[in-house]
Amino acid sequence: MSRTRRVEERTVLIDLGFGHPEVLGSYLLEGDPPALVETGPTSCLANLEEGLRACGLALEDLAAVAVTHIHLDHAGAVGALCRRNPRLRVFVHRVGAPHLVDPSRLLRSAARIYGDRMDTLWGEVVPVPADRIVPLSDGDVFECGGRSLTAVDTPGHANHHHVYVDREAGMAFTGDAAGVALPGCPVVRPPTPPPELDLEAWEQTLDRLEVLPVRRLCLTHFGVRDDPTAVLQELRRRLREVERLLWEGWTAGEDVDRLTERLRGYLQPEVESRCGPEVAQRQEVAANHRMNVLGYLRYFEKKQVPR
Repeated sequence: MSRTRRVEERTVLIDLGFGHPEVLGSYLLEGDPPALVETGPTSCLANLEEGLRACGLALEDLAAVAVTHIHLDHAGAVGALCRRNPRLRVFVHRVGAPHLVDPSRLLRSAARIYGDRMDTLWGEVVPVPADRIVPLSDGDVFECGGRSLTAVDTPGHANHHHVYVDREAGMAFTGDAAGVALPGCPVVRPPTPPPELDLEAWEQTLDRLEVLPVRRLCLTHFGVRDDPTAVLQELRRRLREVERLLWEGWTAGEDVDRLTERLRGYLQPEVESRCGPEVAQRQEVAANHRMNVLGYLRYFEKKQVPR
């Protein structure tokens, strides 16, 4: 299986092979010097290196990485890359930047969800030297991989989330803000982990994304979509439907296990019917039902009322 596929003249998608193909990707920007958008976790570092080698590059050739947010599947390998490459700069949301320098709080939060699977899933998480980090705010324009990217503040999935817009190429690197949209499957799954899910903020994020001057979405989970409006409208609909579904169960006193089965019963049969069981399995790896339920429950506990 090829680890890489060309997105456009200067951009290559590297499949990080997170348990399955076409689940988690990093985007190589082939400028002079080259850079990455998203690193994936350290557990996928060998696959990232393989993808770079296929493009004639090594980790040490990179000048920068830009991560959409600091969750471990998107930015877990940043510290390991900085250790290997002493000139690497890291572009990240200003809210997330301190947690790359000191990842202890991030790791404690992740451990509450993943428990003893932490090392297997994510590998070593290395602190990032503070002097390597370039914190970004909404609207900041920065040079990365030989092109200008604009940081767009996109909370909802997390409050430290940016979408990076390449206006010249008409592309947006969307992280999790545009959902999980796997190749060949029209069903977009909302990734809604705790602790920062904010549905009102995500609605506003979708409003912003729908008017961006782009014709392509480059998703971390997974690949390029040339139908941005369809993806964003589908995600908006699913976020609302899942909220109603889980609110009904939560207010009736259902526990996490029952709510997880409720969500699985709503989404999985449709995905298996329209896209096949293998795609349903890959969606579950990208954003599993139980984690998504926990995110909604944390949101309900804070808000207490549905929208």
